[in-house]
Amino acid sequence: MSLTQDVLTLLSGGLVGFSLGLIGGGGSVLAVPLLVYLVGVKDPHVAIGTSALAVALNAAFNLATHFRAGNVKFRCAIAFAIFGIIGAAIGSTAGKAFDGEKLLALFGVVMIAVGLSIARKPARLGQPDVRLDWDSARHLLPRIAPTALGVGFLAGFFGIGGGFLIVPGLLFSTGMPLLTAVGSSLLSVTAFGLTTAGNYALSGLVDWWLAALLVGGGIVGGLLGVVAARNLAARKSALSYAFAAVVIVVGAYVVWRGIGAFF
Repeated sequence: MSLTQDVLTLLSGGLVGFSLGLIGGGGSVLAVPLLVYLVGVKDPHVAIGTSALAVALNAAFNLATHFRAGNVKFRCAIAFAIFGIIGAAIGSTAGKAFDGEKLLALFGVVMIAVGLSIARKPARLGQPDVRLDWDSARHLLPRIAPTALGVGFLAGFFGIGGGFLIVPGLLFSTGMPLLTAVGSSLLSVTAFGLTTAGNYALSGLVDWWLAALLVGGGIVGGLLGVVAARNLAARKSALSYAFAAVVIVVGAYVVWRGIGAFF
């Protein structure tokens, strides 16, 4: 790797960390295209495995930052992560056998659909007092379990941390506020990313040096993203629209770059 590629990887990590801190997602969906098209990683599967590891570690850092700000519902987050890990393990195994370029294009389609759904119905205030305990479990777990399994499978299959899917999943299954869903989602992003990265590492599909550079840049970007998230959350639906816009734009770009794999 040249010095220029190292610098580009650090900058890519900064964008990834900022996205994770701001909206709880965008880690791998940004990192994979950046590694392939900007840094110059030739094998999409290596880009997927490397980004999964880096995003997981960056998400863990941002999780701690959001926790200190009071934006994490740990019991709901842990339940979502446990069921999601099962789905991620199955999905990542299936994803390794699928053409890498087609994976990118299909994921872009999923992201556009999610973004349009959120833009049509921005998240409202939500239930800031929601919590998973013995009394609420019978109502929350039947919604959390299948949602997390499905999100985990998609996260593993597409080789992503899954924040773009986890945040809507938490909103749907628990009704928590968007900023809390962003913070809480990072536990699942960490868990899903480590599960996927471990699976890819077993096949030698992780570039450890690139992962380290992505993490380094991501720490700085993550701090800036958390601050921006707090500011946007105070402006009613601004965070929802920002989330939707990023998802749609990145999804469209990924589809555009990967659509040729089908022809």
